[in-house]
Amino acid sequence: MARVVFTSNLQRHVSCPESVVEGGSVSEALRCVFAAQPQIRGYVLDEQGELRKHVFIFVDGRRARLADSISNSSEIFVLQALTGG
Repeated sequence: MARVVFTSNLQRHVSCPESVVEGGSVSEALRCVFAAQPQIRGYVLDEQGELRKHVFIFVDGRRARLADSISNSSEIFVLQALTGG
């Protein structure tokens, strides 16, 4: 099963502990996380179900999109990009 980790900058705004979930894609894995922890969804996805502008996902060390495939051993990191000066 894939491991989903939310970085500490997201955890400051909403409780989002690490999860181990099933799924064949990033989107399916996140759906499992959101089903168990619905408060996270609004911080990650917009009203159309797309990634928010400043949210990035990395799977096994590579930047990924929601439709990208994952394996049972994948590590998915969800982070919020920090901007400003």
